[in-house]
Amino acid sequence: MSQSINVGDRVRIISLPPYVKTAEPMPMLRPPDVIHIGEEGVVLSREPGEYWNVRMEKGAYLLSSQYLERVEVDAELTD
Repeated sequence: MSQSINVGDRVRIISLPPYVKTAEPMPMLRPPDVIHIGEEGVVLSREPGEYWNVRMEKGAYLLSSQYLERVEVDAELTD
C-alpha cells in the first residue's frame, strides 16, 4: 500500500479482522460485526505495531493498517 495514513485522516474499513479491540482505558475484544466493510472513521492516534486508534460511528477501535485505506477528500466538498 503506497498511501500513508496520518493522524486526522479519514479512513475506510476494507476488510474485517477476526476480532476488534476497543480503544478504551480498559480495552475489550469485540466480535468483528461491531464495524462493517466500507464504514468510515477518523484516525485519532497512532499506536505501536502499525495500529491506529480510529473513531467510528459506534466507538473508537484499535485497528491494524492492513484493514484500513485512506479516504481521499475532494477539496471542492470541503468548501
